[in-house]
Amino acid sequence: MSGDARVIRIGILGSGKGSNCAAILDACAAGKIAGKVVLVLSDVADAFILERARQKGIEARFIGPSQFKTKLEPEREEQVARQLTEAGVELVVLAGYMRVVKAPLLRAFPGRIINIHPSLLPSFPGLRAWEQALRYGVRITGVTVHFVDEGVDSGPIILQSAVPVFPNDTPESLHARIQVTEHQLYPEAVRLFAAGKLRVAGRTVKVLE
Repeated sequence: MSGDARVIRIGILGSGKGSNCAAILDACAAGKIAGKVVLVLSDVADAFILERARQKGIEARFIGPSQFKTKLEPEREEQVARQLTEAGVELVVLAGYMRVVKAPLLRAFPGRIINIHPSLLPSFPGLRAWEQALRYGVRITGVTVHFVDEGVDSGPIILQSAVPVFPNDTPESLHARIQVTEHQLYPEAVRLFAAGKLRVAGRTVKVLE
């Protein structure tokens, strides 16, 4: 990445350990992504994703408590959108963020929020997709990176990668193998967005490389 290349400002929302956040931070540091993570927010006060960010010198904040489990109150999501906007964020990355994004964020960042999901969407949307795949008996599952819309895991698909399901898999072993693929696919999707290589037409995302 040349020194005068434009670098986009990235905000990350997460609820847990933040391993995908770490993969994106590493890719930015290595110059593989023309981007810089400037703010990490979590809806869980002691989520390790916040510690990961602080260790890298990145601003990291707890969003604050919510009375809901699967979404934020509109006023609190407005606060999140405001914090991201004030930080100059151009792309919002959901990295294990366990709440459904609603109108305040969607309005503030139209076409600029992406998510990763541990299945080949539209199969197995929602929680613990690797367990859904095992229960269903599929031979192949995978990883999907997609733009976020008002639905649950329903936005236009950017990238997908298949992951085999082995006969002796447990939920833990399958999830671990899926995560290896996630840590490769998510930085690549962010790289493409940062480089201006993605074009959305309806449900289709065209990669310009």
